[in-house]
Amino acid sequence: MEKAEKRREKMSYQALYRVWRPQSFADVVGQEHITKTLQNALLQQKISHAYLFSGPRGTGKTSAAKILAKAVNCEQAPAAEPCNECASCRGITDGSIQDVIEIDAASNNGVDEIRDIRDKVKYAPSSVKYKVYIIDEVHMLSTGAFNALLKTLEEPPGHVIFILATTEPHKLPLTIISRCQRFDFKRITAQAIVGRMGRILAESGQAYEEKALPIIARAAEGGMRDALSLLDQALSYSDAQLTEEDALTVTGAVGQGMLNELAEAIWEKDAASALAALEKLLMQGKDPARFAEDFVLYFRDMLLYKTAPNLEESLSRVMVDEAFASIVDKMELESIYEYIHILNETQQEMRFSNHARIYLEVALVKMCQRRAPAQAAELPEIQGLIGRIQALEKEIQQLRSQPVHQGEQAEAQGPARRPSRSSNGFKAPVAKIEKVLSEATKQDIQLIKSRWAEMLDILGQRQMRSQAALLNDAEPVAASQGTFVLKFKYEIHCQMASENKRFIDSISAVLQELTERLYQVVCVPEDAWLAIRQNFIKTQKTDSGEQEAEQSEDPLIAEALKLVGEDLLEVKD
Repeated sequence: MEKAEKRREKMSYQALYRVWRPQSFADVVGQEHITKTLQNALLQQKISHAYLFSGPRGTGKTSAAKILAKAVNCEQAPAAEPCNECASCRGITDGSIQDVIEIDAASNNGVDEIRDIRDKVKYAPSSVKYKVYIIDEVHMLSTGAFNALLKTLEEPPGHVIFILATTEPHKLPLTIISRCQRFDFKRITAQAIVGRMGRILAESGQAYEEKALPIIARAAEGGMRDALSLLDQALSYSDAQLTEEDALTVTGAVGQGMLNELAEAIWEKDAASALAALEKLLMQGKDPARFAEDFVLYFRDMLLYKTAPNLEESLSRVMVDEAFASIVDKMELESIYEYIHILNETQQEMRFSNHARIYLEVALVKMCQRRAPAQAAELPEIQGLIGRIQALEKEIQQLRSQPVHQGEQAEAQGPARRPSRSSNGFKAPVAKIEKVLSEATKQDIQLIKSRWAEMLDILGQRQMRSQAALLNDAEPVAASQGTFVLKFKYEIHCQMASENKRFIDSISAVLQELTERLYQVVCVPEDAWLAIRQNFIKTQKTDSGEQEAEQSEDPLIAEALKLVGEDLLEVKD
């Protein structure tokens, strides 16, 4: 109680993160993998001459360094924790013992400062067992300073311990890192931060709402010091009790109630209500980028809760209540995927724009206008396509049921040089395709394929999404300077595309924009393409048979044919 009283007295003029700075390894939250290692080393008296503490800001690097300095010099040593009662521990805590030296490398980064350390390090400590140098932000040292530190860091006197702390270990020379025992501090989980803040508020006698602490913990992004600074600010803003609204105001976060309201408006496709809610949030001073992040995490938690409701502790943004559960039941997984995708694209666009609000408004309108998969069939264009497909299928069935005349049957059974007609009646333009094959170049087909995905995106953006769906199973397979062959997996799609002149012209126009070359489109079903291509290759081989016979007489070519085969070998004079 006396300890708590002293701390409450200090709170009037000291920040919370200073008053509640950890004084023992047990107080260092979220770094058990480090504190346990150091405690075992202390008990076994395996103290290293140099340590490197690296990790994000506010995760306990400097605090752990001071605790280690107290532990090695404690009068009760060897012990897993400093007693914090002996003269050594108290002197190191209040900074009166000169043998524990804290150096800020950001402002003392020159060669002269390090040389001064190197000269003084040989002197024995005056009042404790070990002289401890704690160098904070050590990555700020100059190259010359690092070089001056090398030899001393590798072989210091037995009474000296170096503890280096940094947030950017990749900037340290490998020669420095290899001379230290390295400990990587990780970001502290929101649950651990909430637990620490709850303990602090309980010992301070401060009233608070449970929902306020997770909001502050999320805003701290894994840093305990940031969390306590935000908590200090929220306590100053609040009256007698720290409320959820106080935490939302201080951190700039958006309350779950407002997110539920927005999600409800999006599900009901009420763009006016969604935009009004966004206007209200921005008028309250909420940061657009922070709102976008909160909304992404909200739908992420919704996705996790919908697919794995038993993993409620994995939710990072929401508290599962009746309103949230009700919205989750309404939402479909495909819709949640689409919402996260829209918000993610919006976040990327907002980074490079001064009009973040406009991007948010556009994103909300997109989300409200998105149609559920069950409603897609109601689109007039889709209905028209379905009707055409059904009519074509009926016509195909009628053609199949008609008797075949003897002449046609004989023609079908006889060998045909050119497979100009597929089984379902679509007439492939064999002459055009063979002309493209004879003039085909590797550069043209590679150019078209490299721009094909962009072309599909542009067609979708130009209100031709339903027609562009015909190209899902289509791909360019050959191209000459002015024409390319577009192969369709299904004949019905090939016929629908080839009969739509506007659609074919759109493909050529978009490709011309992307490649700066005009290509005509020749459509062909997959079965017909394979037959035409095989026949073309066979014809080419027949025409060049005499040359191949002469080449096969060469023993070197004959051996190459044995190794790789005829299809992979091309002989040029």
